[in-house]
Amino acid sequence: MNHLELFENIVRKKSYLCVGLDTEMEKIPSFLLKAKDPVFEFNKLIIEATSEFTVAYKPNVAFYECNGANGWKSLESTVTYIKKNYPDIFVIADAKRGDIGNTSKMYAKAFFENMPFDAVTVAPYMGEDSVTPFLSYSNKWVVLLALTSNRGADDFQYHNEDGIKLFERVLSVSNKWGSNDNLMYVVGATRAEMLKEIRKIVPDHFLLVPGVGAQGGSLAEVTKYGMNNKCGLLVNSSRGIIFADSTENFDKVAGEKAKEVQLEMEKYLSERNLI
Repeated sequence: MNHLELFENIVRKKSYLCVGLDTEMEKIPSFLLKAKDPVFEFNKLIIEATSEFTVAYKPNVAFYECNGANGWKSLESTVTYIKKNYPDIFVIADAKRGDIGNTSKMYAKAFFENMPFDAVTVAPYMGEDSVTPFLSYSNKWVVLLALTSNRGADDFQYHNEDGIKLFERVLSVSNKWGSNDNLMYVVGATRAEMLKEIRKIVPDHFLLVPGVGAQGGSLAEVTKYGMNNKCGLLVNSSRGIIFADSTENFDKVAGEKAKEVQLEMEKYLSERNLI
């Protein structure tokens, strides 16, 4: 899936919503715990309820790795199910990998060959040769960490040297490694005001923006500062959708929450004359 195809899906669905599948066993409704694979059954019902309103899903790999081999099976079942039943939906492995080149090559193989992910989140700290193995796959994406929403982001990402902040250097250097067809950036929604500055450096790339919903980020602010003439945004919501309800109606409520976000996004897309 390239940049244009992703934008076409946004226009068709009138949405730039990414649903985070950060599934915790402790929060799954109790009636699902009898299933052979409770995590997959939960995900499947969430996907079926929200697929109409979303253009992307983002499983955070940590929530699967913590369950050992069974967790990896749940993850593989989830992404395979999405790609089989909703092939137009963009699927991101939120894995935050980043290591020396030959190790990154193996990470890329894990997510792009052994599982049908469209994209993987990657940390830029070790530089170009740690990222290029992911970029060597056609029709696959790197989602590079640029400016995160956690409190600790202040420790390094805003470090200023010669008037250039570290996250700005990450953007300006890395955008030469790929193109807007295979490279996008993570920018936290709780730093929405910084999107205006980020757009000066990477005006055409997609931005994956977590932190809307339970983390307190504002969709209106993210859209105001981050949207470009091809939308250029995938805005993620996890807990605010998938754990909005813990009863047997959890999937229906998740669908309603996703629709609420989609309708707000539709309004913003219309205001920008993108739909």
